[in-house]
Amino acid sequence: MSGTYLGMPAFPRAAAASTRDKQLRANLTHATHTIRDKRAKAVAELDDWAQLRAAGAAVKDRTLRHLDHYLEQLEAAVTAAGGQVHWAADADEANRIVTRLVRETGEREVVKVKSMATQEIGLNEALAEAGIRAYETDLAELIVQLGDDLPSHILVPAIHRNRSEIRDIFRREMASWGRPAPAGLSDSPAALAEAARLHLREKFLSAKVGISGANFMVAESGTLVVVESEGNGRMCLTLPETLISVVGIEKVVPTWQDLEIFLQLLPRSSTAERMNPYTSTWTGTTDGDGPQTFHLVLLDNGRTDTLADTVGRQALRCIRCSACLNVCPVYERAGGHAYGSPYPGPIGAILTPQLRGMAGPLEASLPYASSLCGACYEVCPVAIDIPEVLVHLRERVVEGGPVTRGGARTVLKPAKGHAAERAAMRAAAWAFDHPGALRGGMRLAARSRRLHPRRLPGPGRAWSQTRDLPAVPAESFRDWWQRTRGTSSEQRGDVK
Repeated sequence: MSGTYLGMPAFPRAAAASTRDKQLRANLTHATHTIRDKRAKAVAELDDWAQLRAAGAAVKDRTLRHLDHYLEQLEAAVTAAGGQVHWAADADEANRIVTRLVRETGEREVVKVKSMATQEIGLNEALAEAGIRAYETDLAELIVQLGDDLPSHILVPAIHRNRSEIRDIFRREMASWGRPAPAGLSDSPAALAEAARLHLREKFLSAKVGISGANFMVAESGTLVVVESEGNGRMCLTLPETLISVVGIEKVVPTWQDLEIFLQLLPRSSTAERMNPYTSTWTGTTDGDGPQTFHLVLLDNGRTDTLADTVGRQALRCIRCSACLNVCPVYERAGGHAYGSPYPGPIGAILTPQLRGMAGPLEASLPYASSLCGACYEVCPVAIDIPEVLVHLRERVVEGGPVTRGGARTVLKPAKGHAAERAAMRAAAWAFDHPGALRGGMRLAARSRRLHPRRLPGPGRAWSQTRDLPAVPAESFRDWWQRTRGTSSEQRGDVK
C-alpha cells in the first residue's frame, strides 16, 4: 500500500476488499474489543461522567461560537511568550509554511510527534518532495512509516498489524531508515519496543527540528498540550532547537480550568487510563530550556466551512479519542483504510466529507458507512450526535443544496446514482400528506402480501441482498383498531 490516501476508492468498494481479509478482521476484533472493555471499566469509576461529558460538549460549543475571539487571544498570548504564529487556509499553504521554516534552519531531517493534522495535509510527502526526511517517533506511526503503510486507527495507527508482521517490518526496513533491527529480533512486545527505542534514540539526539500537533491550545496563556503514552513525544518537544506545531483551529479551549475537563475525558475514553502517562505543556520559549524557536501553524483546511453548518459543526468538538471506532460494527469489519482518510470510523464518516466537501465519490459515500446503531454517540466523551450528522449528510448527498466551501456559499448538486432514492422519498412524502392514499396503499399491500418478493428488484437489489424484507401483516393497524374498537378516529372527526 502506498503511503497516501489519494486515489482511494469509494467506501463500498474499499470495504468489499477489506472485509475479505481474515487476518485484518481478526486483528481488529481482538484490539477493538479489548480497548472498549477497558474503557467501559475506566468510565464506570466516575459517578459524574455524564456531567463531565455535558461540560465538555458545552465548553466546545461555546468556544466554537466565539472561535474568532479565542484564536486572536491565543495568537496574542503565543506571541507574547516568544512564539511565532502562522495562519494556513488550506493544506497547501500549511505545507509551504512548514517547508519554508525547516529550510530556514538549514536542516534536512526532522523528528515528528504523532499528529493527525499533519497526516491530514500530507506533510511528510510535501517535506519529502522538498528533500526533507521526516521521522515518525510514535511507535505505531513508526511501524506504519517503515511498512510504507497508512494509519488505520486514531489512537493505534497500526492496529491492523499483529506482532509477527511488525517484527518482519522491523527486520526488513529499519536499516534503510537508521539503526537496523537487532539480530534475531523476536515478536515479543518487549523486544519490539526495545528495537524501536534503540532506533529512535539516535534520531532524538541528533535532530535539530521537531514537528508536532497538539491535543489542546489554551487561549488565555498561549499554552499547547500534547498527551501521550510513550514519552517519545516529549523527546521531540524538548530536545530539538526548533519546534513547529501544526494544529487545527478547533483545538483551542478558553482557559486552564476548561482544560481540566478534557484531561479527565480524553484518557479514559482513549487509553482507558485515569490520566495520561505523559502530559506535556509548553508556552512559547524559555532561555536555556527546550526549543529556542517555536512556530505555531494554525490550520483551517475546511474547518470554518464546517463551522457554518449548524448541524454538522458538532463534529468539531472531537478530541480524537477513538472511542467511536472501538464500538462501531462497520469499522470493526471494514478497517480504517476503507475510509480513505486519516480520520476513520464514525467520526471520519462525518468529518472528512465536511472538511473536503462531498464532490468526490469517496466523500459522498462516507455518510453511508454506518448502521446508525447509535453506539458511537453513546460513548463519545463530548456528546457528538454522529447518527444525526450522518443522516444530515445523507440528505445533502441525495438532495444537494446550499453549502459553504472556501468561505463562500455555493449550491451542491445532488450526487449521481440517487435518483431512485429521491423519487422514493418524494413518493413517500406525498403519501403521508394524503391519508386516503396511504390507507389505500396499506390495504393493497396487506391483501397482496402473498405475492411480495423476498428480494427487491432493480436499485433495491443491493439493499435486500443482506437484509430480509419485513413481512407485511394481514391487517393494518388502522383496520385492526376499527375492527376491535368499533369506531374509527376519522368517523369521530378526530383526524382531519
